[in-house]
Amino acid sequence: METEVVAAELERIRKQHGGLLRPADVVKAARHDTSPLHSKFEWDDSAAAEQYRLWQARELIVTVMVTSNKIEHQAYMSIRLDRKKSGGGYRAVADMLSDEDMRAQLLAEALADLEIFRRRYNMLKALIPVFAAIDKVRKQSRKK
Repeated sequence: METEVVAAELERIRKQHGGLLRPADVVKAARHDTSPLHSKFEWDDSAAAEQYRLWQARELIVTVMVTSNKIEHQAYMSIRLDRKKSGGGYRAVADMLSDEDMRAQLLAEALADLEIFRRRYNMLKALIPVFAAIDKVRKQSRKK
């Protein structure tokens, strides 16, 4: 029920602004304490500022890139195991790749992310070969 209410409010805001749903318009509409979106935001400025700084730290961490074996990739990544812990955290990708269990966890999460990608873009027939490749990797990873 709550999801439908939120979706309806977002759709109302989108239509009100010419078909484009902008975060600034959503926040503006949510400021009113009668808005169905109001409770989805932190309105205490001190708490919101701290949460924003944490978000900035996350963004900073994931922008660091390294090159190994001529492949550029993120230096640090977060995995579900760590996100379940209080405060979360990021691990060095090099450490994760050198540990069999961590590497398997990383592959499982990559495949889960690809399933999200598939659900998001499954209407694009041009991606059928990509989806077939995802299925091939998934089958190979199950054999191991």
